[in-house]
Amino acid sequence: MQAEQEDLDLARSAHRITADLTHPRRAVYWADLTLTATVVYGGLAAAVQGEGVLRAAAAAACVLALYRAVSFIHELTHLRPRDVPGFGLAWNLLIGIPFLVPSLLYEGVHNLHHAKQRYGTAQDPEYLPLARGPAIKVVAFLGVALFAPLGSILRFAVGAPLAVVIPALRPVVFSRFSAITINPAFRREDVERSAAAAWRAQEVACWLWSWTLVALVASGGPRAAYVLAGAGLLAIVTCLNQLRTLVAHAWTNDGRRMTFAEQFADSINVPPPGSLPLLWAPVGLRYHALHHLLPRIPYHHLAEAHRRLSRALPPDSLYHRAQRRGLWPALRELLGRLAAHRQGGRRPRPVT
Repeated sequence: MQAEQEDLDLARSAHRITADLTHPRRAVYWADLTLTATVVYGGLAAAVQGEGVLRAAAAAACVLALYRAVSFIHELTHLRPRDVPGFGLAWNLLIGIPFLVPSLLYEGVHNLHHAKQRYGTAQDPEYLPLARGPAIKVVAFLGVALFAPLGSILRFAVGAPLAVVIPALRPVVFSRFSAITINPAFRREDVERSAAAAWRAQEVACWLWSWTLVALVASGGPRAAYVLAGAGLLAIVTCLNQLRTLVAHAWTNDGRRMTFAEQFADSINVPPPGSLPLLWAPVGLRYHALHHLLPRIPYHHLAEAHRRLSRALPPDSLYHRAQRRGLWPALRELLGRLAAHRQGGRRPRPVT
């Protein structure tokens, strides 16, 4: 009963304090995407054509911009069509399809991570009990991200046409290879989504584009250099995101259903004054616990929401217990939970 009351108190207070922050500012979304995409393609061109320090600086700028650009896929899953009309189409044309990460891979998937009855269970596409296993699982969790570009090529250059030629493969391609997840046991069930016009358009576009990329690489020359450089930089981006994901949660749940307070306590914020999270947790991802508390708040309002909640809620509030100083302190806590579990097989101490 006390846990249920804590759930209600935190949720009610948070919604009341931030009630005016749920509306997206369209100009912010469009300006951010336009500028970010410009840096992505400008940085890629300079990274391929430049030399020495210029090439290194351009590659770094491209990685950070691409990371930010790809991260907008998270916003797309929470935006309603009328919030920022046309934004999903523009994002797919500028980023999703060119880098073979279309929004179809995340829409209808990420929202399940927010379902209170699924969070932390085997039905959660974005949860693994990483703090309860051997450290090698964490190493593998990071290493597999390097192969994400190859996985995307295989999904669209091979999986898409096979699903057309051999209809019996279509359910397999849809359920097992059409979602960005970290839980390998997750299977998509929203079959009707694959029949939607938007899904089919994205899939066909990625199919044709993936074949184009393969042809460009096979032809050699400067065009192949662009494709290979883009794939390499995307692999770095996916590794960065995987590292960020390690400190997004405590990863202590054993598969049971959790109360909302437990779900929030399992999530982590890395708020100011630190500035580096702007780079490794862009588009509001540094406020991961806050996002789980209030998923309808757009990324550009999260900083203000955090300031209000930090001022209004008492120091011993569950909200304040979700804050961490930075990436390395959060990683050290994860390693500490791994060590505690390894030493005695004990249930890892939850984040407090």
